[in-house]
Amino acid sequence: MSPSFDPRDLTYPAGHFLDGALVSGPDQIAVHAPSDGRVLSDIPLADASMVDRAVQSAKKAQVESGWASQRPRERLKALSAWADLIEAEALPLAQLEAASSPRPVTDALKNDVAVVAEQIRFFAEFADKSCDALVPTADSQIGFVASEPYGVVGAITAWNVPLALAGWKLAPALAAGNAVVLKPSEMTPFSTLYLAELAVRAGLPKGLFNVVLGDGATTGSALVSHPDIGKVSFTGSTRAGIEVMTTAARSGLKPVTLELGGKSPQVVFADADIELAAQCITRTILSNAGQGCVAGSRVLVQDSVADQLSERIAALMDLATPGPTWDAETTYSPIISDRQLNRIDEIVSAARHAGAEIQCGGTRFDHEGSFYKPTLIRKVSSDSPALLEEIFGPVLTVQTFSDEDEAAEMARHPVYGLCAGLFTRDLSRAMRMIRRLEAGTVWVNRYGRSRDHILPTGGWKSSGIGQDLGKEAYRANRRIKSVLIDL
Repeated sequence: MSPSFDPRDLTYPAGHFLDGALVSGPDQIAVHAPSDGRVLSDIPLADASMVDRAVQSAKKAQVESGWASQRPRERLKALSAWADLIEAEALPLAQLEAASSPRPVTDALKNDVAVVAEQIRFFAEFADKSCDALVPTADSQIGFVASEPYGVVGAITAWNVPLALAGWKLAPALAAGNAVVLKPSEMTPFSTLYLAELAVRAGLPKGLFNVVLGDGATTGSALVSHPDIGKVSFTGSTRAGIEVMTTAARSGLKPVTLELGGKSPQVVFADADIELAAQCITRTILSNAGQGCVAGSRVLVQDSVADQLSERIAALMDLATPGPTWDAETTYSPIISDRQLNRIDEIVSAARHAGAEIQCGGTRFDHEGSFYKPTLIRKVSSDSPALLEEIFGPVLTVQTFSDEDEAAEMARHPVYGLCAGLFTRDLSRAMRMIRRLEAGTVWVNRYGRSRDHILPTGGWKSSGIGQDLGKEAYRANRRIKSVLIDL
């Protein structure tokens, strides 16, 4: 059965999800399809009172259900049942994901939905396998380190991969014994709402996972500042992350996990497999039309192979064909909105006017919807926004270097340190460069995450604080208590 669909045939969940049911509200926000701009549905905006209702519901559900105090294996069973139901409902989930987000429905079905189920199972296994530790003390004492859930975790996710980001937040927090109130982007709420409905159908206590809809200024701020939110987990831009951290500090000092922006380098040495490098680099910037914080948008290539690599990347970029996200054949995504597309075009145009060479692309597609051509920029000045700013679109810059020292210096960004790619056949060089690259993740002879959820992800510098995924994410959702008993 083809996953293709007509967006007019879908029923869009359009309300806050509290205590296991959709709740309407005033102050409607229109949700558009980036593929053609149509309005899919209106959703309500949660004010502070609605956020408080969601948090109190979650707090009550976490305590009265015994979610944190029950045998950990019971949490594992409940979360595993949820993962099973997500897989069973993969098609409607993928279609809701594709309708309002940049995710083509085939990608959402094969990757995003499957990854969410995998993440839930992965973190569920920590529930009955992560244990507290006795510590050495005097023979007349018992000392141990205990951990407990925070209570209610406030989570905020971005619009670029809504389902996957929801899995990042929900799976470790719930497995660790917390309740969650999640605010998805107001541009892409539907798949997250259906995920919450499936949680209740799978047997999770009503209210344990609530969803509030709205923007960052009103809804997000109210969620982060709520006194009963014990921890905040946010994915989005660096600018918004600074606001989240500031609000969290002003409202009573609560821990935050921030997965923020990036302007990641991909460093290609002359001894690399150039075809492999070209394929990896092109794939990452074409995936989701470059709308990802990990997009490797700065190519640094050794000067002797720069022309060869650039020409191959440009040829691969020219193969991109736009199409609506609801068509199963579509592989190239729309930009989330015309506003974002115009920002991309302004940055590219500024680079062109400053003397940069646009090797391919540099304009929007002549196609219905918000589609921008994959763009390769060479000879860009060192102070160009195209080189310094997170564009969040299908735009690559290419710079050349002569040796390792110059490559390491050029790879360093004054603001970001999320990811880096490295292509070389020399293992010794790879090990030297790994140490010199200022990034929370380094990929060698590949670019992009695998589905090994044990590997944490997090940024250096202004790319974030803390880690998502890995055992680190589970531990971050439990607070530590030291205990010393005199016998």
